[in-house]
Amino acid sequence: MSVGVYINFNGNCREAVLYYAQVFGTEQPNIMTFGDTPPNPNFPLPEEAKPLVMHARLSIGGSNVMFSDTFPGMPFVEGNNISLVFATDSEEELRSVYAKLTDGGKVELELQETFWSKLYAKLTDKFGIHWQLNLGSGDA
Repeated sequence: MSVGVYINFNGNCREAVLYYAQVFGTEQPNIMTFGDTPPNPNFPLPEEAKPLVMHARLSIGGSNVMFSDTFPGMPFVEGNNISLVFATDSEEELRSVYAKLTDGGKVELELQETFWSKLYAKLTDKFGIHWQLNLGSGDA
């Protein structure tokens, strides 16, 4: 089980990730763009989204810091662009945390399977904290 941080950017994520890798002396990050994701015929990817960063991760001081560009058309508010990520290998624990955090909160993405995880969800708890919940590390 771990808690990490996820930071969203407004189109300049690649620049930021490479900068932070240099600042903290980490290995060069693997950067996945939206264009690298498996195609979904029900949701065609706009051309302007393809080069944007969908996911990158750095280990900074022993903590996972993850990064992404905001998808075109989605709201970006500087200062509200950080979420906490709870990752666990226990489905039971994940479902319990999800149930508790959604009580009085707002679900953005229901707990569901994604191409990187058997279970994943995005929500804002009753205190306004943005959360991403993931079964496993999400490195698959």
